[in-house]
Amino acid sequence: MDHSYRLQASENGNRGSSGRQPQVPKFFQHAEVEPLQAVEASAQPGIFAFVDDLFFLAKIQETARKLNVKVDFVKTEKDVLDHLTGENGGSKPALVIVDLNSSSIKPLTVVHKLKARFKRDTNIIGFLSHLQGDLKMKATEAGCDMVVPRSAFSQNLPQILRRHATTEGAEETIQ
Repeated sequence: MDHSYRLQASENGNRGSSGRQPQVPKFFQHAEVEPLQAVEASAQPGIFAFVDDLFFLAKIQETARKLNVKVDFVKTEKDVLDHLTGENGGSKPALVIVDLNSSSIKPLTVVHKLKARFKRDTNIIGFLSHLQGDLKMKATEAGCDMVVPRSAFSQNLPQILRRHATTEGAEETIQ
């Protein structure tokens, strides 16, 4: 239903019969994210994402674009290793984001393999539905440094990418 007439009435100064101003709903919006300084893509620490959910893929891409951060979307752990040997000469990624509900990979296996290979130098963040407590425990045991519900991941995405996109922030580990 179109309620644009309410907006027009308030813009024109018209008030309803009760004499009070109609309330326009306020929607939550993220504060404008300030982009990082433009840095050559090969100089940025590697950020990889195992995400097959198109909604979150688009959200990560848009946030990364606004922050001026490069995020590589990969399908397998071999893709991560190929990216690293090709671009950075074997350096370790700063962050790996894993959708723990992914159907294209076995998330717990991927997390375990990557954590065994990169140890504490790489932070692995997994996200899942808030109702999946048992999966959260298994992901932590497999090697995720942080496991968060989808809503918290979405809300904190700019801070997460900003922290790991800079060389100083990449050296910090998530507690």
